[in-house]
Amino acid sequence: MEIFWYIIIAIVLAMFFILDGYDFGTGIVHLFFAKKEEDKEVIAKAAGLFWDSNEVWLVAAGGMLFMAFPTFYASVFSGFYLPLIIVLWLIIFRAIGLEFRSQFNYQMWKDMWDKAFGVSSLLLALFFGIALGNIVRGVNLGGVENGISAYEAHYFFLPLWDASFNPSTTHPGVIDWFTLTIGVISVVVLTIHGANWVILKTNSSINNKLKLTIFKLNIVLSALTVFSLSIWHIINPSPFKNFLEKPYLIVFPLIYFSGIIGLFFVKKNKNNTNFIFSTLLVLGGITSL
Repeated sequence: MEIFWYIIIAIVLAMFFILDGYDFGTGIVHLFFAKKEEDKEVIAKAAGLFWDSNEVWLVAAGGMLFMAFPTFYASVFSGFYLPLIIVLWLIIFRAIGLEFRSQFNYQMWKDMWDKAFGVSSLLLALFFGIALGNIVRGVNLGGVENGISAYEAHYFFLPLWDASFNPSTTHPGVIDWFTLTIGVISVVVLTIHGANWVILKTNSSINNKLKLTIFKLNIVLSALTVFSLSIWHIINPSPFKNFLEKPYLIVFPLIYFSGIIGLFFVKKNKNNTNFIFSTLLVLGGITSL
């Protein structure tokens, strides 16, 4: 039964990152690439039509965690209390940025909420990537130091960062150089995903520019992927143990790399094909981690 609920929750979380992930990416595109007012409006509408329904997947995953794995739920929500509160506020500002920008026809008003939408989307992509980095790196359950546990075995607490910024310390922070690397990869992946969504759903004047941007970001993503794989052994002495013991798990990295390869032909592919490839990026990356 535990395996059943693990799979169900994993599927729900994957759906959240695929569907709400393009909303995050759309916000990043809106922040950095949309200069004309008509482009800003169509890009905001491309995200605004779906953001509330897409976030239901996150609510559903939280409810299932509480029901199926209450100890895990309690541990995560206490240990990551500060970053979770930050994520909550970012989700709020992203939503009101989308909903408030069109309430008054004043440029200052629109600019303020455009920034709220864009910056919140960027930081959400970063923080969710950092969260995945913490899962890969692991946390000090029980606060063990010198073989002695400071508190209950299922409990942990992490500051936002520590002075060393080192993931290998006994008491690391939420943000260190390794988790930040995964966070940057998340930002790049979701920017690509959001750009493909904008190209698919709008006739924005920046669509051709976005295709060139996707190609360049894909090169950056490839380099970051190789870099993260090369430093993974610093965090975990046997980082690929699971894949060696269970070779069928290789299918998940293959999904990720097929997305990268497909997006190198972004100019030749159809728009819906490019969106499928970026979806493979998100799906393969999460399942591999």
